[in-house]
Amino acid sequence: MEGVKTSRAMNVSEHSSSCLSQETIKNLIHLSHEAKKQSYSPYSKFRVGAALLTTDNCAYTGCNVENACYNLGLCAERTAMTKAVSEGHRQFKAIAIASDMSDQFISPCGGCRQFMREFGVKWDVYMSKPDGQYQKMTVDELLPVSFGPDDLSMKKESSNK
Repeated sequence: MEGVKTSRAMNVSEHSSSCLSQETIKNLIHLSHEAKKQSYSPYSKFRVGAALLTTDNCAYTGCNVENACYNLGLCAERTAMTKAVSEGHRQFKAIAIASDMSDQFISPCGGCRQFMREFGVKWDVYMSKPDGQYQKMTVDELLPVSFGPDDLSMKKESSNK
């Protein structure tokens, strides 16, 4: 498919996250379900995949990777974002998330919401089901009144009293 600069090709030509075509959304969700197949989840058996779309139309996928030391595991969303960041991308249009849950939409954990917020609040998160249904929210809607990079430059009271 044309328009994407990685091997995870999608037909993408939109310029903002709020204007993604249904075909692009469908393709992004499909990529997230494909990424889920690579999940390493021997402990929870809870497979998760993610597909991230950058503002210059590159797609990066990720899956969850568990560890016997549970807190060292990685979520699919953070895996996809880390791959994109390691390739020089810092701005994102959307991310699609997939799991095997058929009765509800997969939602990013709190850690992933904060990780997403690092790269802005005005991009879309597509939470999907195995049948392709999805629910769309922005990062801002998922993590309202959040703490981000701009907060670090806010004026602070001096601690030398």
